[in-house]
Amino acid sequence: MSKKTVRLVDVTLRDAPQCLWATRMTTAMMADIAPRLDRAGFEAIDLVGGAVFDVCVRYLREDPWERMRILSSWVTQTPLIVMTRSQSLFTFEFFPDDIVALTAERIFANGIRYHTPYDALNDMRNMEVPVRAAKAVGLYTAGGVVYTLSPVHTDEYYKRKTRELVALGVDAIYLKDASGLLTPERVKTLVPAIKEACGKLPLHLHSHCLTGLAPYTACGAVELGVDVVHTATSTLANGASHPSTEWFTHNIRRAGFDVPIDLAPVEEVAERLRYIAKREDKPLGDIVEYDRFHYDHQMPGGMISNLKSQLAPLGLSDRLPQVLEEAARVRCDLGYPIIVSPFAQFVMTQAVLNVVGKERYATVPDEVRKYVLGHYGEIAGPIDPNIFDRITKGAEPTTARPGDLLEPAIARLRRERGPFASDDDLLLAAFYADKEYKALKAAGPIDTKYPLASTPLATLLKEVALRPQLKSFHFVQRSGGSK
Repeated sequence: MSKKTVRLVDVTLRDAPQCLWATRMTTAMMADIAPRLDRAGFEAIDLVGGAVFDVCVRYLREDPWERMRILSSWVTQTPLIVMTRSQSLFTFEFFPDDIVALTAERIFANGIRYHTPYDALNDMRNMEVPVRAAKAVGLYTAGGVVYTLSPVHTDEYYKRKTRELVALGVDAIYLKDASGLLTPERVKTLVPAIKEACGKLPLHLHSHCLTGLAPYTACGAVELGVDVVHTATSTLANGASHPSTEWFTHNIRRAGFDVPIDLAPVEEVAERLRYIAKREDKPLGDIVEYDRFHYDHQMPGGMISNLKSQLAPLGLSDRLPQVLEEAARVRCDLGYPIIVSPFAQFVMTQAVLNVVGKERYATVPDEVRKYVLGHYGEIAGPIDPNIFDRITKGAEPTTARPGDLLEPAIARLRRERGPFASDDDLLLAAFYADKEYKALKAAGPIDTKYPLASTPLATLLKEVALRPQLKSFHFVQRSGGSK
């Protein structure tokens, strides 16, 4: 019996390096691989969002708006994706409605045609303005529903949240499994429930390989009705990243599904990424061992590695298991926030403070206090009254839509920090303090040249030219296994 077509979204340029390379993929590194991905036949190519935007500004000194324009000139057949965290956009701060709406306009103006917003609490009130603004300017909008495990995050919960998102007018739904928690058993009930709530809208699966189950789970999810799967080129797949494009395509085709992907250019991308990884001393994706403890603390792999580096200077490296155990307790205490940015950072920070302090919740960050008071949105589960009182210190919680608590910001920004050369610059000023903003502007245009030539021989000669210590070299041609 003929089975349906399954489409793929490529995450090689954004989420894969975010997971494996601490987001340190430059625009120049994309120059030789982006056009090849463009020819492969993906539904869309993930480019900018969340940590990528932030790292571009703070560390790479590349204007993310310029990156969008450059890649739009390189990728001409496939829509490029920008992902936002609902009203948090690209940072951990909540922004007023006028900033959110202008961001959608500038995403479209800079060549992007595909948008994937999500809210970290699944509070669909936070999605109202992002979705409405995106649709108004013509962005294809796939709205995210974020997956987690807890007593309150049931199939019925996800069915309800999907219906709320569908009601906002999105073009598609994607199930975002940021911590790689989905199992083959859970998708058997969850995917049909969400698919029913989607109606005729396409359903995507965006899952990470932190427990090693995502590739197999994705195959099962397709059997149950998932229409689009997010994958990464094999070099940057697995580990904290996503299922491999090549292997997923082989597996799902063997199951009888049609996958309209040309793997030849993807394999060329894999070869070039291996070269870049070697040159830049970056890791390749690797299959991880199954870890049952991961389902308790639910922390993304990148957060755990960052925490290790932060605990080491304090002489607390040996207390990492204790911190992770405490993170699981904190999450329960706080009503089961989803362990995705920014709440992963909030929970982990509180866990560290609880472990190193004399008493649990003796010190509480302002962000945790605001979360408990409802300033970020709806809290899924109950909070212990004693812990609630200790954190809030008598402050009254709010049930208002978080965006309604914020004053419009554009007029104030123009008055206090303008004039701006463009609305792109205005938004950069909204997202970042003067120090980061000025450093970015001082960096100048993005350098798009990377020492990767079009043929192996040309690449070899370029590499030799970069090594002044070499006075001569002997070239040996191999043919049929002989010199």
